[in-house]
Amino acid sequence: MTGQDVDLGAALAHLRVLPLGTDGVLIETDGLDESLALFGALLAQPVAGILDVVPAARSVAVRFLPTLLPIASLMSVIRSLPSSRDAATEGRLVEIPVTYDGDDLDEVARLSGLSVAEVVERHSAATYSVAFTGFAPGFAYLTGGDPALAVPRRATPRTTVPTGAVAVAGEFTGVYPRESPGGWHLVGRTDVPMWDLAERVPALLQPGMRVRFVDTAGHDPAEAVGGVPASEAVVPAEGPSAPPPPRPERALVVAAPGPHSILEDLGRPGRSGLGVSRSGAMDHRALREANRLVGAATGSPALEMAYGGLEATARGDLVLAVAGAPVPLVIQGAHGVRTAVPGAAFALDDGDVLVVGAPPRGVYSYLAVRGGWEAETVLDSASGDVLARIGPARLEAGDELGVGRAWSESVAAAAPHVQRSVSAPDEVTLLDVVLGPRDDWFTPEALERLTGQRFTVTAQSNRIGLRLEGEQPLDRAVEHELPSEATVSGALQVPPDGQPVLFMADHPVTGGYPVVACVVGDQLDRAAQVPVGASVRFRVVPGPDLGAGRRGGRRDARVDERAADERGVEQ
Repeated sequence: MTGQDVDLGAALAHLRVLPLGTDGVLIETDGLDESLALFGALLAQPVAGILDVVPAARSVAVRFLPTLLPIASLMSVIRSLPSSRDAATEGRLVEIPVTYDGDDLDEVARLSGLSVAEVVERHSAATYSVAFTGFAPGFAYLTGGDPALAVPRRATPRTTVPTGAVAVAGEFTGVYPRESPGGWHLVGRTDVPMWDLAERVPALLQPGMRVRFVDTAGHDPAEAVGGVPASEAVVPAEGPSAPPPPRPERALVVAAPGPHSILEDLGRPGRSGLGVSRSGAMDHRALREANRLVGAATGSPALEMAYGGLEATARGDLVLAVAGAPVPLVIQGAHGVRTAVPGAAFALDDGDVLVVGAPPRGVYSYLAVRGGWEAETVLDSASGDVLARIGPARLEAGDELGVGRAWSESVAAAAPHVQRSVSAPDEVTLLDVVLGPRDDWFTPEALERLTGQRFTVTAQSNRIGLRLEGEQPLDRAVEHELPSEATVSGALQVPPDGQPVLFMADHPVTGGYPVVACVVGDQLDRAAQVPVGASVRFRVVPGPDLGAGRRGGRRDARVDERAADERGVEQ
């Protein structure tokens, strides 16, 4: 980064604004300085209706609420931003001690033409800036390093990179917040946690901060931790372990959890700066309906069950309801066996056993309880995120779902219509999409295939995304790698094999493959309920009117020579 003022007025005059579904735009910039300047200007001028702003290497994504901030008003906000903004704001400095013994240190030295000692010296001499976050919660893309260390990613990514690994790739440096796959070159390691849910702000590094790596060779590693001198660090006193939480008076005791059962609410929007997606229920409408049936607040946590399979025993008297995929409900009690139906409240007496069968159509069913499920919140949400690994974990045999005493309204009347958008295995589900932001990266034939053929939902689908398979792949017109940029729920990202992935609730915050189109937001509930083996078709509908921002309709796929030579930095 240059650290100099960016002429935003001149930049905005030629920036392209591309559609990111019906409630988002992707603002394409010439480089990271412009992205960070634009990001800072948008944050410095809060606007009602802007939900999230996500900077990346050559773009800034803006999510907005169209009912509160129409697209024309958003474009006016963008055009009226201050004409000058410092790209490298002086954020808080964080010092991170590093032991430089990474497995790829010799390879980085070879690629850079330096000695190992010179690599360590140059890497630890720089002051980095946190450009953006993504890949995993707490993972920050750091810029400002020595250009000599701008080495390409590994040809073969590792299946496992240890927690705390310090790595380089292209112009970026980063620290892996947890064990995960990765393709960056490992130069060292640190014990400083990048992500700690015990902290008020779990991510140590956020956009705008500055970072310096301290070589621990010849230094006391405890001299500085996260920028705090050891003399100022607070060491908690040891004491007796906390007693176990009291056993809930009323609960559902799980004997069999089913294929995938997990607590979800409406998610945690606006956390992209921490590297965390919204998560939440796959089918928002079904979750709201289940809560309505038992008189709970519509956004309360409910048990999301994929393909049913739950078996659990009531402790205490409970009032429950199920909405979404129409699972068979069998109740085994002291007075025999009876059935309940989705879309209507039903009672369990103490000791009754609830058996949830597999749905004949759809995927996700939601089990709500009068009084609400007791659930610990993480970042203001009780949603379990399987990618970020935060929030409640998947249910296991022996778990107890405690029932709270939340205020409740009257139990609602039966709602037999709640399965109206749930797909059967032999049906073809039609989904509307808005082209972009990267439809110009694909051939005209590929765009015809996008809408002209069926795509089957494969068994590799989950809460992160639906992996689709069409008879013919979507061929690209642009072959070089895409610098990482923001992704959203509903994005149709296309990896090198040409078979699209439809990002769902627990999608990654950034991605390095082009997004050909985005499913219209209010149809994501319908997409979630398409079972494995069923098919979807896509229909292109008009996106937001971006005026002159998206010049000439479908854009020219040609790119400048510099961009064509660059490699993306996706993990």
